[in-house]
Amino acid sequence: MRELDTPRDTHFQVRGDFLRLGEPLEPNVPSVLPKCFGENDRRTRLDLARWLTRADHPLTSRVRVNRIWMRLFGTGLVETENDFGIQGTLPTHPDLLNWLAAEFVRQEWSTKQILRCIANSATYRQASQARPEAAKMDPRNRLLWRQNRLRVEGEIVRDLGLAASGFLSDKIGGPSVRPPQPDGVATFSQGGSAWTVSQGNDRYRRGMYTFFQRSAPYPMLTTFDSPKFNQTCTRRNRSNTPLQSLILANDEAMFEMTCALADGILRESAESHTDADRLVRMFRLCLARPPRDVERDYLVGFLHDQRQNFAEKPEAAKLVAAGLSVLTSAVETAVWVATARVLLNLDEFITRE
Repeated sequence: MRELDTPRDTHFQVRGDFLRLGEPLEPNVPSVLPKCFGENDRRTRLDLARWLTRADHPLTSRVRVNRIWMRLFGTGLVETENDFGIQGTLPTHPDLLNWLAAEFVRQEWSTKQILRCIANSATYRQASQARPEAAKMDPRNRLLWRQNRLRVEGEIVRDLGLAASGFLSDKIGGPSVRPPQPDGVATFSQGGSAWTVSQGNDRYRRGMYTFFQRSAPYPMLTTFDSPKFNQTCTRRNRSNTPLQSLILANDEAMFEMTCALADGILRESAESHTDADRLVRMFRLCLARPPRDVERDYLVGFLHDQRQNFAEKPEAAKLVAAGLSVLTSAVETAVWVATARVLLNLDEFITRE
């Protein structure tokens, strides 16, 4: 990015009409703000950037660290993260906000360093379990006496499924990709452009690389509250809708991950592992913890019911197991696909505890 050798003239447009040009204009900042340029210099974007990051201009660093805090805790130290003016809310911990802003500048504006600083703190590493006596005094957790439970963002929902199934590609950068999506979605786009599903590792890249069409956005992202690409958004809303459960249970891409998870579990334990051992392994892959006794007992009963169900419907079992490396019977493969489907559809699977 560079400036033109001969700057382009800019004029005031009378009543916003680009055909009615008024007086010429020069780049500057509002007069109510501290001066950032010399009297005879022509103002450039680089001058503005330097002014925004001056040591005596703390607003930029405060806004930035507040939004980082919001990503990690769900709510910023200043709740109105998009309004630091007099109409916004006051910071709940002003000294902490000031210290983080100063530390951010001291670390040369390194987002990675300030993230590490916050994530290693005792405040961030708290459990999210609520205590009744504390919840009564501070129901919104403004005093940070526990961590907040957050439903992850839409792109990360896909990433979690890819990671649990073993499909996740670790490739960084490159062009956008087109993972599987329900048939017919692309027909709503301008001109009805085709959605050609990416092949190989591109099919399993992180959600942030998913191609986003303006008139027909990727359904999983919009269902999980991804904002429109042409609107400024500082904070995403988090909703809970039946469509989200249907996506996790029935979406083609998610079902493919479910089948891969079940296939991997059966491959790992093809000879000697019991149902309980397989459930522990599946729990660790999906929820990063072992199952509780009541959960294990429930799923053992679920396995028993599914074995009876698929034994009575062998054709349905073959349909579920189609395309998988069936190391046991099609019935047993279908049983574990059904079990994996349960775990990937849990609220805990898409919630950061």
